[in-house]
Amino acid sequence: MICGHGSRDRQAIEEFELLARHLRQRLPDQDLDHGFLEFARPTIRDGLEALRDRGAKRILALPGMLFAAGHVKNDLPWEINSFAAAHPELTVTYGRELAIDQKLLAAAAERIETAERMSGRSLARADSLLLVVGRGTNDPDANSNIAKVTRMLGEGMGFGWADSAFSGVTRPLVDSALDRLRRLGFPRIVVFPYFLFTGVLVKRIYQWTDEAAAHHPDIEFLKAPYLRDHPGVIDSFLARLTELEGGQPAMNCQLCKYREQTLGYENEVGAVQAGHHHHVRGIGGDDGHAHDHGHGHGHGHSHEHGHSHEHGHGHEHGHGHEHGHGHEHGHGHDHGHDHGHGGGEPGRTHRQE
Repeated sequence: MICGHGSRDRQAIEEFELLARHLRQRLPDQDLDHGFLEFARPTIRDGLEALRDRGAKRILALPGMLFAAGHVKNDLPWEINSFAAAHPELTVTYGRELAIDQKLLAAAAERIETAERMSGRSLARADSLLLVVGRGTNDPDANSNIAKVTRMLGEGMGFGWADSAFSGVTRPLVDSALDRLRRLGFPRIVVFPYFLFTGVLVKRIYQWTDEAAAHHPDIEFLKAPYLRDHPGVIDSFLARLTELEGGQPAMNCQLCKYREQTLGYENEVGAVQAGHHHHVRGIGGDDGHAHDHGHGHGHGHSHEHGHSHEHGHGHEHGHGHEHGHGHEHGHGHDHGHDHGHGGGEPGRTHRQE
């Protein structure tokens, strides 16, 4: 069972379904289905019920998401737990997010190289700046992963400098990041959305990039493709499935703000698990509204999270991640100051080691 986020953007749904078809081709002996948490059908429950109706006795549920924020830590477990409790005759096992994986990093590098090839200009990578853009959440653990991806790609590919930004919820947003980074003096800035699929947010990232290019014609701004159905993405899903089949989903709980006293989020430890996407479950399609539903509600739940997420015999999973994903509403503004840190970043005239 592949569990997707969902989107109001029909193209995003089609891309997720394309990935599901690739997985079916790679797993011809498995019964595979999918569903969405919000904004689209089939829902997660629809997909789980379909597998049950076709005779499944054991269901392996994989989050189709890059990092573990509120959806992976709270909303999806709630959906899985609710289904498992209603069907104690089934064994339902929940896996981990794709996370930072060498296969995904290699796929990301190829997407960046694609953008470089599309340029008619030959330029040393050391004279280019890489901006990696994440979705943005109010979970610091998930946000910090973008910083690691940025460092792995920037250093691994030999960029002169690499930095991170976000499409919403947290800072810096892409527009303010580009305004700061263009001052460093690099003749080329490569903007790479570290996203699986398109949608309102990816399109906004590209729009911000186009606006920066229009205002600063002396700098070449390249828009790298997002991950989509790159073979490395498929391989990463299969690796998560292999882990799950072996009973070792290995979700990293050490920095989970719902389980550990993460700095600044101490009051969210041990909140009660609750699903709260009922109002958008199954709602989908392009409705002409260019807003991304990014709710910032903080419903808690009691997370006992140090196990393999096995839901056999309908027992309560106790996962207590408080949902706090700050859904943004597509306004694209930065809620605060963008601290540029002055001389802390190397320009082309004074590289720091």
